Amino acid sequence: MMTEKARKVADRLMRYVQIDTQSDPYSDTFPSTAKQKDLSRILVEELLSIGVKDAYMDEWGYVFGTVPSNTNKKIETICFCSHVDTAPDCSGKGVRPILHENYQGQDIVLPDDPTQVITTKQHTYLAERIGDDIITASGTTLLGADDKAGVAIIMQLAEELMNNLAIKHGDIRILFTPDEEVGRGVDKLDMKKLNADVGYTLDGGVRGSLEGDTFSANAMTVTFHGISAHPGYAKGKMVNAVKVMGHFLDSLPPTGFSPETTTGAEGFVHPYNLKGQLETASVDFLIRDFDTANLEKHQQVLRDLAETTLKEYPGARYETTVKEQYRNMREVLDQFPHIEANAVEAMKRAGVEPKQALVRGGTDGSRLSFIGLPCPNIFTGEMAIHGKHEYCSVQDMEAAIDTCIELVQVYEEKG
Repeated sequence: MMTEKARKVADRLMRYVQIDTQSDPYSDTFPSTAKQKDLSRILVEELLSIGVKDAYMDEWGYVFGTVPSNTNKKIETICFCSHVDTAPDCSGKGVRPILHENYQGQDIVLPDDPTQVITTKQHTYLAERIGDDIITASGTTLLGADDKAGVAIIMQLAEELMNNLAIKHGDIRILFTPDEEVGRGVDKLDMKKLNADVGYTLDGGVRGSLEGDTFSANAMTVTFHGISAHPGYAKGKMVNAVKVMGHFLDSLPPTGFSPETTTGAEGFVHPYNLKGQLETASVDFLIRDFDTANLEKHQQVLRDLAETTLKEYPGARYETTVKEQYRNMREVLDQFPHIEANAVEAMKRAGVEPKQALVRGGTDGSRLSFIGLPCPNIFTGEMAIHGKHEYCSVQDMEAAIDTCIELVQVYEEKG
């Protein structure tokens, strides 16, 4: 039987995921899709309705609000942050959420596409959630728990704090961001508007996970230039840039270098976008590693392979461009050890076993940490993200709310 708190946060998630907020990596607007603001407007209305009087959305789609302090102590202002957009990888239009109450380990056949079956064999964490209430989509879309589970948790947290003055805390800032999934989540964020000292993103997975390490990330493009000639008279003249690029890609290390062959603390190099014509062909790479210094090593491997490729295609040439994307927030968080220590203490108080984990990706917290808001990541229960098998435990969300309630009190007690 769900508690009232669990029922409320489940209802929030199931309402929010039905609003299409998919972001677009190829858009040149901010936010990348105007429909993200559809959810943000609703969140402002709901915050106002529960008594968060200063809630508003700015021109860029950021939602701000404050649960005001109810203590006389001088406390660091805590920001809780989640993103409203869903991943471009899978459709977020027409999401039909389904609540599977008291899950008992059976295969979950998604009704709108019965070929989509969520199993404990494929999703081992689901086997740990026997007895929980599980929310899925219906088989044709992602669910959107990434990160609307985080949004729902923060919204329910705000309601709990506004309604229970016995929970002592300092100022609590609420932040909902657009475009996290396309790496632009804080591009337009005004830190003066935010006005917080420490932060926690609610965008993690398994219960108890506390993530203070993300990849450091660069984007790299390798472009090959060939020699154009009429194909009917091309012998000894043409150098086809598409073939040069194909040879280069075929030379990439087959293991230990790509996302599909790495795990844990291993970095990777990921070709994800190709453009090619006779004279010019290019490939875009994601360069990722937990050790920032290793990014240059990965990039040099690509340069060396490009040089080797040119030996097979006389007359061709290549060039590279590299763009910094984000850095491992560990570099900042190590300067403020109390931020993670307080979260660990809060989890223990809430009856949650803390699990230090790595984010094999980035979060808004990565960027926030480097622009003045040290910001690790707390669990929400969102699992199998960016795909049709995405699911979320209601009790995981409830445990995250309880953790955050304890967390604000830890800061108050130590203030």
